[in-house]
Amino acid sequence: MALAQIQARASVGIDAPRVGVEVHLGGGLPSLSIVGLPNTAVREARDRVRGALTTSGFEFPRRRITVNLAPADLPKDGARFDLAIALGILVASGQLPEPSGDTLVFCAELALSGHLRPVNGTLPVALRCAAASETLVVAGDNAGEAALAGGRVHGVGHLLEVTRHLGGQRALTLAQPGERDPAPPMPDLRDVIAQAPARRALEIAAAGGHSLLLCGPPGSGKSLMAARLPGLLPAMTDTEAMESASLHSIAEGCFDPAYWARRPFRHPHHSASARALTGGGARPRPGEISLAHHGVLFLDELPEFPREALEALREPLETGAISVSRVNARLHFPARFQLVAAMNPCPCGYDGDADHDCRCTPAQIRRYGNRISGPLLDRIDLQVRVPRLTAAQLDACPDSESSAVVARRVQAARECQLARDGTAASQLPVSAMRRVGRLDTAGRRLMQQATRQFGLSARGWHRCWRIARSIADLDDAAAIREHHIAEALSYRERVQR
Repeated sequence: MALAQIQARASVGIDAPRVGVEVHLGGGLPSLSIVGLPNTAVREARDRVRGALTTSGFEFPRRRITVNLAPADLPKDGARFDLAIALGILVASGQLPEPSGDTLVFCAELALSGHLRPVNGTLPVALRCAAASETLVVAGDNAGEAALAGGRVHGVGHLLEVTRHLGGQRALTLAQPGERDPAPPMPDLRDVIAQAPARRALEIAAAGGHSLLLCGPPGSGKSLMAARLPGLLPAMTDTEAMESASLHSIAEGCFDPAYWARRPFRHPHHSASARALTGGGARPRPGEISLAHHGVLFLDELPEFPREALEALREPLETGAISVSRVNARLHFPARFQLVAAMNPCPCGYDGDADHDCRCTPAQIRRYGNRISGPLLDRIDLQVRVPRLTAAQLDACPDSESSAVVARRVQAARECQLARDGTAASQLPVSAMRRVGRLDTAGRRLMQQATRQFGLSARGWHRCWRIARSIADLDDAAAIREHHIAEALSYRERVQR
C-alpha cells in the first residue's frame, strides 16, 4: 500500500478537532514533506520520525513521502502528530498492517530513541475521543490525565509497543486515572484572628459567588484571608472539575489528577501584563482569569497592576468568558472566576492608621486611588476595610471559627439558591431579581433612599440587591429584610478616599 491514513486530533483553544494524517509514498528523489498549515514544530517531525523509526529497527522508505494533515485550512502546531506520522509511514510502506476494529486516535511526541513523550492539551483530546467512542493512544505520562475523561485510553512508553499492538502480537492495556500524592490541605480560616467584618464578607462572597476587595494597611491579614476563600466554596461538580482541568491541561502542559475537583486559586504578580491575565499570544492559550475558572483569582497590590491589565477584567467579570481574536482565529475561553483583590489605602500604606503616621500628601493618595477606574470598582460587589490589629487585640481574641464550620453555612446557602434559581446569587439576571428579591416595605424604602443618596448606578443597584439576597440565604430567609439591605449597602461603600 502506498497510501495510509491515521487519525489524530489538533488543539484549538479548548477544542480538539479531528485531523486525518494522510501519508503517500511516490516516485522521485527521497524526501519527506508535510503540508496542511504546519508550524515549525510540526515540520521538524520529519527528523524526529526518521530517527525514531531507524532506532526502533524499521526501514525508513527511500521514496518521496508526502504527509497531508487534513483539513488543510486548520493551523497545526506542536509535536502531537509525531506518532501518527510514523505509523502512517509504516502502514504506507507495508511494514505494518492498517489499523482495524475500533477507531484509534494517536497523540504523542516521538523521541529519537522511539520513546513517547507527553504533549499538552491531552485532556480536551480525551474528552472529544470519549464523546466520539474513539480509543486514544497517548504517552504513558499523559495516560492518567487522559483517563479522567472516562473513555478508552492506552498509555504507551515506546513506539514498538504500538506496532506490536497493531500487528496483533501484544495488546495494550487500558489506562486508569492516575493516583498521585494527595494535594496539600487548604488553608484554614481558623488562622484569621478577629477581623469579624472581613470574615463576614468572606462568608457572603463564598455563599453568593461575589467579588471582594480588601483595603487596609500592611500586615492586616488581607492576603491571609484571601487564601482561605477557596476552602469555603462548595465542592466542584464533575462538569466544573472537567472544565477546570481541561484549561490547566492546555495552558500548563498537563493536569495533576491529585488536584481533581479542587477549586483553583490563582495569584499572579502585579507585574503581569494584560495578555498574561486574559490569555493570548501567537498561539492563543488561556490566561490567569481562565485558569481561575470556577475558582478564585487573587490580585494583591491591585493599584500596582498595569492599567491596561485591570481594564481587561471588566468584560470577563460580567460575562464569565473571554474572546481572544487573531487574524486566523477567534477563540473563546471560559472565565467564570471570583475576583478577590487587596490594596493599601495609600502609597505608604498607613492612611487612617492610628499607630502610624501617613507620609503621603492628599494628591498622592488621590492619584493612588485613581489607578483603579470607577467602572472596575463598580463591578466589585463587596468592598471592605481591614484595620491593622494591635498585639493586645491579638492576644485577647478567642479562637476563630474553622473553615469547615463556615463552609457548612455556605453550602446550605448555595443549595437554597440552586433549588430556587438554579444558579448562584451573583449570576442572577436582572429579570430574576423581581421574583427572588422580594422586599418588605421598610427594605424597599431603604433601597430607594440609598439609591438617591449614594448615587448608585443601575449595576450597583443590582449588585447590592444580589448581595442582600445572599445574606438572606445565609439567614435562611425567604424574603429580603431591611437589615439585609442595610448590611449589603455597607459593603458597597467605595474604599477610595
